Amino acid sequence: MILSSMRDVVFGYGQEAVIENLSLDIHAGQLIGITGENGAAKSTLLKLMLGLLKPWSGTVNFRRIQEDGTRLNVAYVPQQAASFNTGFPSKVSELVSSGYYFRLGLFRRFKAEHRQKVEQVLQRTEMWAYRNRKIGDLSGGQKQRVCIARALVQEPDVLVLDEPTTGMDAASRMKLYGMLREDVSRHGRTVIMVTHGLEEAAPYLDALIHLERKEGGWQCSVTNSCNGPSGPEA
Repeated sequence: MILSSMRDVVFGYGQEAVIENLSLDIHAGQLIGITGENGAAKSTLLKLMLGLLKPWSGTVNFRRIQEDGTRLNVAYVPQQAASFNTGFPSKVSELVSSGYYFRLGLFRRFKAEHRQKVEQVLQRTEMWAYRNRKIGDLSGGQKQRVCIARALVQEPDVLVLDEPTTGMDAASRMKLYGMLREDVSRHGRTVIMVTHGLEEAAPYLDALIHLERKEGGWQCSVTNSCNGPSGPEA
């Protein structure tokens, strides 16, 4: 199933185009990496893909309804989402639990099954031992893992992560890649991830979107790391 389809997309800021003539298909059920040098509009590509930005020209179609008729659940962790200051009052468990509010609505009670799910994602992200710590007291990598846990507790069909390994050490990065790979392989989740650590992440990816400057502006190419489908090169 094609999750997002972009055709002849042009977008920029001010008078300068940062993405030009981009055509790309994103397939569901894959772990997809987006990479490129600094200034390569990786975050912009994510936002265009999700429909958060409108292109100057061309078309972007993001599938909101699944094949079974249910609404697609998307969780997005933007860049610098973990930049809480030291005075941020919420505890780890409270912030992660707040991810459930989107699913429960205003008038449904937080039940034991929901608390169990919060514990599960904190265990998976290795933040359970810090559940009663204030967010502002954590290291940068720990804050990042809490933000990812908050996204995971929403049980998304699509998980979008913009530089999720910021502040993490090498061991934590590898554990995160392994966890995301498991979610895709076992549960069919789609994960789209901006990353600078291509050498580390590449073995876990199904497809790689690489942005680079060519004659005429920033361009995009798509390659497969495994055997799944990919979009056309642009």
